Amino acid sequence: MQATQIAALDLSALAKAIADGEVTSVEATAVALNRLVSIGHKLNAVVRLDNARAMDAAAAADRLRASGAALPPLHGVPLAHKDLFYRAGDLSGGGSRIRAEFRADVTSTAIARLDAAGALDLGRLQLAEFAMSPTGFNESLGHARNPWNPAHVPGGSSSGSGVAVAARLVTASLGTDTGGSLRHPGAMCGLIGLKPTWGLVPIDGVMPLSASLDCAGPLTRTAKDAASILSVIAGRDYLKGIDTGIAGLRIAVPGGYYRELLHPQITSALDEAVKTLTSLGTVVSETTPPDMTLINALMQLVMSVEAATIHRRWLIERPQDYADQVRARIEPGRYYPATRYVEALSLRAQLTEAWITACIGDADLALLPAISIPVPTIAATTEGNPADVAGVIGRLTHCTRGINYLGLPAASVPCGFDNAGLPIAFQLVGRPYCEAIMLRAAHAYQSATDWHHRVPAAAELN
Repeated sequence: MQATQIAALDLSALAKAIADGEVTSVEATAVALNRLVSIGHKLNAVVRLDNARAMDAAAAADRLRASGAALPPLHGVPLAHKDLFYRAGDLSGGGSRIRAEFRADVTSTAIARLDAAGALDLGRLQLAEFAMSPTGFNESLGHARNPWNPAHVPGGSSSGSGVAVAARLVTASLGTDTGGSLRHPGAMCGLIGLKPTWGLVPIDGVMPLSASLDCAGPLTRTAKDAASILSVIAGRDYLKGIDTGIAGLRIAVPGGYYRELLHPQITSALDEAVKTLTSLGTVVSETTPPDMTLINALMQLVMSVEAATIHRRWLIERPQDYADQVRARIEPGRYYPATRYVEALSLRAQLTEAWITACIGDADLALLPAISIPVPTIAATTEGNPADVAGVIGRLTHCTRGINYLGLPAASVPCGFDNAGLPIAFQLVGRPYCEAIMLRAAHAYQSATDWHHRVPAAAELN
C-alpha cells in the first residue's frame, strides 16, 4: 500500500489493516512520522517527535502480530497528542516558555490506557499557550495553521491536534476542552471534537487549566473513531449499538441565545443538517434556552480563579514570559473573593438542571452551533483594534463555554463549508453520560453525508 493510501485511512480502517496484515505498524508509523515532519512542521502543528522510540515500538507491535497473540483494539496504530499529556521522563511544555524544560514524573492515565490498547505514541502536538485560546493563538511558539487555508486559525486550544488529524498526519489525537478546546478545532478543521461528561475521562497527568472544567477527549475524522478512542480512555464500550440508527431519536434545537450571533452561512448549513437528521427519522423540536449571562459569568469566574491559582507563582516571578493576551485572561482570577468562587461551584447542579430542562426538555439531545461565525483569519484574531479582536474571540466561544460549566457532554460534527472553503459544524449536547447516544447520532449523520470525507489540499494526498 502506498504512503498516501495509508495516510488516507481513518483510525478504524488503519487498525483493521494492521491487524489483518495489509499494512505493518512499521510502515504506518514511518508514513505518520514523515508526514508530521514534512506537512506538520509546515503547518506548525508539531512540538516534538520521538522517531526512534516510535519505530522501535512499531517493530515490537509487528513481532507481536507475527507471534499469533491476541491483539488489543488499537494495536500498532500511530498517534500523537496535545502537549499537555504527560509521559514520565518526557518534556511537556504546555505551549509555553515557562515550562519549556519541564519533564513529567508521571504518565497520564489516558495515555497509559492508549498504551495498553496497543496504540503508539509518536510525540506531542502544538497548542495555545497554556491552553488559553479558542483560536490556537501562541505568541511564543507561533500559531498553528488551518490545513484548509493556512491564513486562517485552526481553532484552539488543541490546535495541533486538530491540524494533524485533518491533514491526515495521524488518525486521532487526544486534546483537552475547558471552554471548547476540542470542539473549536473540531469545528474549524472539519472533525469530530468530543468533549466527554466532566469526570468521565481521568485528567490526572494532564497539565490543568481549570480542574472543575477540564475534560480530556479525542479529535477524529469520524464518530466511530471517536467512539473507539473514548472506549479506551473512559473504560466503557461506546461502539456497541453505534450502527443501530436514530429513527425515533428526539433532537431539540434551542433558539434565542444560540441563534443571536449566527452568520447566515452557518444558519443555512445548520438548517440543512437538521433536515438530514429529520430524514433519518429523528423528531426535531424547538426549545428556548435560559438566560446564559449567569452561566457564562460563573464559568469565567471558575476558570479564572483556578487558572490563577495554578499560575500564581509564575505570574509574580515571570510575568514577562506570558503573552499579553494570555496573562490578561489569567490575572483577574487572583482578585475574586473566595465566597464568589464557592458560590459559583455550588450553583452548578441547579443551573445544569435548569439548562437541560429548557434546552433539551423531553428530547434526547440538543443541537447547537459549534461556532457562530465563519472560521476567521489569524490576522483578524491577533491584529488591529483590541476590542475588535476580543469581539471575534467572544463569538467563537459563544456556544461552547457554558457547556463546560454545566459539565455536559458535547461534540462538534462537520456539516458543510462556507463560501471561503472553511469547515462549518454543529454541536450535539446531551445529558450527563449520554456519549453513546450522541456518538450514535453523529455516526448516523456522517453515514448520510460526506463532509468528513473531504480532504484539505494541505494533506497532499493527490
